[in-house]
Amino acid sequence: MKQIVIAGTIGKDAVLRRTQAGEPVLGFSVAVDDGYGENKSTMWFDVNVWGKRGQSLEPHLKKGTRVTVAGELGARQHEAKT
Repeated sequence: MKQIVIAGTIGKDAVLRRTQAGEPVLGFSVAVDDGYGENKSTMWFDVNVWGKRGQSLEPHLKKGTRVTVAGELGARQHEAKT
């Protein structure tokens, strides 16, 4: 298992959705800045929180909130900008 800890800023308000089985899943993105000045870059991480924990966190995870997240790392590749 690949574990990761990230600290950054939430990019947009968290969204609570449900699977077909009815299980709640909270989704949000976290921006992590690296470097400074002209060398500054931003890396984005998509975060999902499953179950009751996600439901209870939804009202608190708003755009601009600083968070630290620990969990399992999964990777996927995008060809478009989104």
